[in-house]
Amino acid sequence: MQLKNKIIFTVTNDLNFDQRMQRICSTLSNAGYEVELVGRILPTSSELNASLNFKQTRIKCIFNKGKLFYLEYNIRLIFYLLNQKFNTICSIDLDTLLAGGIVSKILNINLFFDAHEHFTEVPEVTNRKFTKFVWSKIGKMFIPKAKLCYTVGPALAQLFEELYNNKFEVILNVPIKNEHVSNNDISGYNINEPYILYQGALNKSRGLEQSIMAMQQVENTLLVIAGEGDLSLELRDLVKQNNLENKIIFLGFIKPTELKKLTANAKIGLNLLEHNGESYYYSLANKFFDYLQAGVPCLCANFPEYIAINNQYNCCKLINCEVNTVANEINNLLNNFEEYSVLSKNALTASVYYNWSVEEDKLLKMYEKYI
Repeated sequence: MQLKNKIIFTVTNDLNFDQRMQRICSTLSNAGYEVELVGRILPTSSELNASLNFKQTRIKCIFNKGKLFYLEYNIRLIFYLLNQKFNTICSIDLDTLLAGGIVSKILNINLFFDAHEHFTEVPEVTNRKFTKFVWSKIGKMFIPKAKLCYTVGPALAQLFEELYNNKFEVILNVPIKNEHVSNNDISGYNINEPYILYQGALNKSRGLEQSIMAMQQVENTLLVIAGEGDLSLELRDLVKQNNLENKIIFLGFIKPTELKKLTANAKIGLNLLEHNGESYYYSLANKFFDYLQAGVPCLCANFPEYIAINNQYNCCKLINCEVNTVANEINNLLNNFEEYSVLSKNALTASVYYNWSVEEDKLLKMYEKYI
C-alpha cells in the first residue's frame, strides 16, 4: 500500500546548492505533503542543511561522471525507490527519468516531470549523436505518459509540448522574496573592491572565458566567480596564463544563504550565454531573477525570454557574448551612474512580479489538481 500524498523528487546533484528544488520541496511540505528529495553524495559534498522541512536522501555511486555514472545512478535509484512507500515520483530532467518512469510503471503511481533545461540541447550533449539519441528515446518513452509536466519558462514549455505531445505548465525559477537582502555582511570573503558576480555552474557556453578575458580591460573592479563545473580547472588555468589572479576570485560552491549575500553586494551580475543549443537559447536562469531581486544590473544574453522581460521592465543590458562587448558594457555601467540607477530601480520593480510568492501559488494549485 502506497503512502497517500508522499512525493519523491529525484535529481543527480548533491542537494545542497539546488535552490529550485529546495523552494519546491519546502512549499509542498508546508502545504501538508510528505516530501523527500533524493540526490547523490560526492567526495566533495558537505553536510546537508538540517533546517529544511523535508527529507533529504543521497545515494553514493562508484562512478561520478559520464555514461557509467548515469547508468549506475538510475539503477541504484530504481532499487531505492522500489523499497519506499509513496504515491508520486517527480523526475527532474531526463537524467533521472529512466528510473522514475520504470518505478512508476512497476508501482502504478503518478509520474511527474520537471524540466529545468532542454537536456538534449545543452552544449555538453547536443553534438554527441549517440548520447543525444539515448536521452531523446528516454524522454519520448516516458514524458508523453507523465501525469504532470512543467518547466522553467514559456518558450521551453511550448517547445516541449510539440516535442512530447503532452501539456507543460510553467513554474519560473525565481527566488524567495527578501525585503532585507541588501543588508548582508560579506567580510568573511575578503573582497575589498567593487565586484562583478558570476554565480552558477562553470560549464561550456556560459560566457565565462569571455568574461575572464574582458577583465583585462576593466580597472578597479574584481570578477567574483561562485560555483564549480566541467570548466573549473580550465578557467583557473586561463586566469593564470593571462596574469589575472589579482582581478578574478574563484569562491567554489557557495550555499544559497551565503550566495544571497554576495549577490546583494555585487555591482553587476553576469548571465551571458552562447547560442550553442536550444536549451540556453530559450533559458530563464535563476541567477537572472536573483540579480533582479537584489537590484543588481546585469549583463544578459540577448535571447528571447530575456528580451521579453527587458522589453517590459528595462532591467538589464542585453548583449552578445564577445570579449570586447563584455568589457565595454561593464565599463559603461560602472561609469554611467544615471543608466546604472535606472536599471537598478527597474530590476527591483520587476522583482515584485518575479519572486517565489507568486510561483508557489501556481505550484500548489497545480499539485492539488493532479494529486
